[in-house]
Order: sequence, then C-alpha cells, then structure tokens
Amino acid sequence: MLSARVGELARFGSVGAVAYVVDLGLFNLLRFGPGDLMESKPLTAKVVSVAVATLVAWVGNRYWTFAERRTSSRGRELAGFVVVNIGGLVIGVGCLAFSHYVLGLHTALADNISANVIGLFLGTAFRYVAYRRLVFTGSSAR
Repeated sequence: MLSARVGELARFGSVGAVAYVVDLGLFNLLRFGPGDLMESKPLTAKVVSVAVATLVAWVGNRYWTFAERRTSSRGRELAGFVVVNIGGLVIGVGCLAFSHYVLGLHTALADNISANVIGLFLGTAFRYVAYRRLVFTGSSAR
C-alpha cells in the first residue's frame, strides 16, 4: 500500500512538474514576452496559463497517475477535474492578487513567487487530495 502511494505521488509530481513548466512558461511569455500581450494584466495571464496547464495535467493524471482509479464516466471525471482545478486556480490567483494588489508588490519576481511558488504549493496540495477523493474514484482493482 505504501509503495503504491509513493509511486502514485511520484507520478502525480511528474505530471505536475510538466504542467508547472507549461504554466510558468506561458505566464511569463504572456506577461513579459515579445509584444507585451498581457503586461498589465497579471491575473488574466495567470488564468490563461493555468487553463492550458490544466489540459496537460488532465491527460497525464487520467492516463498515468490515476489510470487504475479511472471510472467509466469520463465526462464526470472531466467535470470534477475542472471544478477541482478552478479551486486550485482560485488559490493561486488569490495569492497573486494579494501580493500584487494588497501588498503592492509589482515586480516579476514578486508575481512569480506569489503565483508560481506559494500559490502553486497550496493549490497542489488541494488538488491531490481532491483528485483522490472526488475525481478519480474508480476501483484500483479494475
């Protein structure tokens, strides 16, 4: 049981790392990349980057991390996955909003620490627990 959980956590971490690179890279590209697409819109940039990273995470978690816990209801899982990720998004964007607008920290470093370190850590813990308890609820003995 313990080795299975450790393996699951390792897969979850690997999928999360890939999604994190997508999220971080796209967030910074939108905020600070060529054309300054969303330079003055940090929250919008974060929502877009999280949405794309969520699609990456959905595929990885459904077909690798929690493959043995999938149910036959892909639509229910996807809906649950999206709801859980909206909760994780609220956590990450909340950290960014607090840092940017309440504390008045407007540097690239401050935005990245609040959104991509603190928000990510809190959101990741929330997501793992919610995925196991609410989304991927099929029997591991399929």
